[in-house]
Amino acid sequence: MAKAVNISNIFPKHAFWDMDTNKLSAQRDKAIIILRVFMTTNKDTFSKDIELVETVYNANEIYNVPKETKERISNNVCKLVSKRYSKPAFLRYDFS
Repeated sequence: MAKAVNISNIFPKHAFWDMDTNKLSAQRDKAIIILRVFMTTNKDTFSKDIELVETVYNANEIYNVPKETKERISNNVCKLVSKRYSKPAFLRYDFS
């Protein structure tokens, strides 16, 4: 379960460029928050970004949100999440 936190004090502002982060609830809006951070990360920033996410959410929440979404999360980020938690890999886009 997410902790009571002020999202705007933790996560990168550019991930929420079109939202008022003061109106986001860590628990109610966890899918939005986790996905926005993952949409704006890349291989170079992933470690730093996921550590921020881990200050609010547990490993199962962080793994399951992108796994269950239909949002545009890159396959590279999906692989990095799976590897971080030693869980089965999943992909958003299947190019087979």
